[in-house]
Amino acid sequence: MTFRATILTLYPEMFPGPLGLSLAGEGLANGLWSLDVRNIRDFGHGRHRTVDDTPAGGGPGMVLRADVLAAAIDAADGTHDVPRLLMSPRGRPLTQAMARGLAAGPGALIVCGRFEGVDERVIGARGLTEVSIGDYILSGGEMAALTLLDAVVRLIPGVMGKHQSGDEESFENGLLEYPHYTRPRDFEGQGIPEVLTSGDHGKIAAWRRAQSLALTGARRPDLLKPRS
Repeated sequence: MTFRATILTLYPEMFPGPLGLSLAGEGLANGLWSLDVRNIRDFGHGRHRTVDDTPAGGGPGMVLRADVLAAAIDAADGTHDVPRLLMSPRGRPLTQAMARGLAAGPGALIVCGRFEGVDERVIGARGLTEVSIGDYILSGGEMAALTLLDAVVRLIPGVMGKHQSGDEESFENGLLEYPHYTRPRDFEGQGIPEVLTSGDHGKIAAWRRAQSLALTGARRPDLLKPRS
């Protein structure tokens, strides 16, 4: 089963973008995952392919029409059995657990919003799950979709070199990752912690665990709170 990402956007030229490079790009070229990018404007109205209209009740900006977006979703092949996601600042936060869940499935349909947002009715009518990559506003959902896909695609078997390379990263075990060191042994008067060159794997594992706990406590204490 190949993970298939279907993107609905007003700017298809933004894809694959960085996903066409490095490990994700190699995985795409080698068929480990696939990307189908569709232009929402193809389903717009009139000679100008209009996709938006003024917000009901007044206010600034424009809103992506429900009928246009619904038509784009309905025309996308193979999206009935995959999660349908809308990149939105009011959505569920993207987490490593969410990325792993998506990577284990057949793919996702990802809608990239623009303007002030999308008509609320299409979110419920087409079963869209809103997902956020952070507490800030972007010009559109494309950059957020690229971020989500990068988090997901790297977890697909075969995309990363050694499978273990992702096992101890930040958030995989609920903690931030421990510090890393490599050559040269001395850098501007700073050495590598002796435990890392001791060859004692038990002590190294304990040191790394302690460092992860300390970093998490200092920078992300919320990750140490018991989950309800």
